[in-house]
Amino acid sequence: MTDATDPAARPAATPAATPADSLDAIAGERRHLLNLGYRLLGSLAEAEDAVQETYARWYAMSRQEQDAIAVPAAWLTRVAGRICLDQLASARVRRERYVGDWLPEPVPGPAEWLTGRPGSGVASAEAADPADRVTLDESVGMAFLVALEAMTPAQRVALILHDVFAYPFTEVAEVTGRTPAACRELASVARRRARAACPPGATPGSGGGSGAGAVAGGASTAEQAALVRDFQRVWHAQDLDGLIALLDPDAVFTADGGGVVQAAPHPIHGAARIAGFVVEVARHVTATAVVTLHERLVNGRPGLLVRIGDETSAVYAFDVAAGRITRIWAVRNPEKLRRWETE
Repeated sequence: MTDATDPAARPAATPAATPADSLDAIAGERRHLLNLGYRLLGSLAEAEDAVQETYARWYAMSRQEQDAIAVPAAWLTRVAGRICLDQLASARVRRERYVGDWLPEPVPGPAEWLTGRPGSGVASAEAADPADRVTLDESVGMAFLVALEAMTPAQRVALILHDVFAYPFTEVAEVTGRTPAACRELASVARRRARAACPPGATPGSGGGSGAGAVAGGASTAEQAALVRDFQRVWHAQDLDGLIALLDPDAVFTADGGGVVQAAPHPIHGAARIAGFVVEVARHVTATAVVTLHERLVNGRPGLLVRIGDETSAVYAFDVAAGRITRIWAVRNPEKLRRWETE
């Protein structure tokens, strides 16, 4: 089966194409470019800027220059990839100055919006070796996006372009400015780092979490939703023991306040410590305000939207393995929650 994101699968422009057809084809790439940019940058806002710059460069060319490009879709992807590669280098510097832990921007809604393939949460292309792919479903999850942050920009670009969007290494090389062989090695190293960052039982590309209804850790969507619902219940009840029972003994809680709002300054390790922190926060905020927790899809997976009164206070993303919550990511930076105001 052919992947719709593979440039080889896209029809090249023909001489018979009208200007209107060409404009429609170029505009139709926006969703693909936005999906690519979000995975590369971990920020939808930054991805939108990258896509805007890509189109600006296209329309800055003369019509003759545009007509000389055999496959505009491939050109747009190469340019967007290079822009993102440059942004990743500067982003690393900015994030070194970031107050507290930096987490990817959570995106509301089903995975369909993020995959670019209506009705599908997995990659449709089949690699010769399935271990050399991570699925589209995994590639938008918070666990995978966080793992990407530990990679070099070149590793990240090679992994996303090849493993997720099925671009051959010859085209990855055009984006990174390296040889195809070097890009293959970059992707291999990045793949190993991504697998090492996964909880036990979840290996990207291994099939453990790659089914249409699967999430990180091999848990089904329904299983994760049930755990999230239980977390919501014990949070409201401020049930310390109940919360500890939901958490893996080695669970990790990470918050991102960006220095703008109060948040745990460092990751909290261990079920007992996390439970104590969460219950203390629940007691503090509910003593002075009306707090509601709403079940929502966060990057296509069950999570929670926290509101204090009518204002969005946080978005919680979860990772699950063996019937326990292994990771909690609490995004509180208001700059990353703007898309949740109407949720």
